[in-house]
Amino acid sequence: MLIHLEVNLFLWYDLRRGDTMFLFFFNDNYTAVIGDIIDSKKSGDRNTIQKNLKEVLEHINKRYQDCLASKFMITLGDEFQGLLKDRNMVMTIINEIEMLMFPVQIRFGIGIGSINTDINFNNSIEIDGPAYNRARRMINTLQKKKFQYEEAYSNIMLCSEDENEEIDYLINSVLSVCSALKRNWSKRQAEIITVFIECGENQYKAAEALKITQSSVSKALKNSNYYTYRAAIKNIDNFLSKERKKPND
Repeated sequence: MLIHLEVNLFLWYDLRRGDTMFLFFFNDNYTAVIGDIIDSKKSGDRNTIQKNLKEVLEHINKRYQDCLASKFMITLGDEFQGLLKDRNMVMTIINEIEMLMFPVQIRFGIGIGSINTDINFNNSIEIDGPAYNRARRMINTLQKKKFQYEEAYSNIMLCSEDENEEIDYLINSVLSVCSALKRNWSKRQAEIITVFIECGENQYKAAEALKITQSSVSKALKNSNYYTYRAAIKNIDNFLSKERKKPND
């Protein structure tokens, strides 16, 4: 199976079983997202961070309301969570939260799976099931990786069906590369990228909003490797959004 991630890499997975190509599949549509602010206790102004996070999540809930099964909400002070109806926009939503909260660093656990309880749109704390269990497992894994310096750095990890272990590993490897790119962004580059996104990725409109030249916007996007990062994120969203079927279906 060939996966082209548009980051100058072609990745092959030989998953043939006899003469049949093994196709991975998702049985369930729900996608749980758990976010955790990194080292929030070391921040000089946790109150401001909390206030900003609340405003950002309200913005996300309004903008992506049609995508949500349960809206994003702060749960444990430094943590927040939300439930998406499917997988289609998960990376787009996470990317927007990150950009709006920059330079505050956040780790994200993504879990794809079923939900065993009733779904309350206004209160995700009441919801439970494999999707949230997998998202929590990813958050715990990321927290452990922080103290394992030989591990590749990442602030986002995904877990889906047990049958998809190879695919999860591939996606998480790409997310690790994306995390490394973001880690090198300056505060100014992140500001320009955020405005660029808000302006519909129009360099001239972004330049006008920032009161700088279009060439300055272009330079910031180039030096930050933004287009490489964006291509990877969009391809993960596109890949997850495709319907997967069992062989012989």
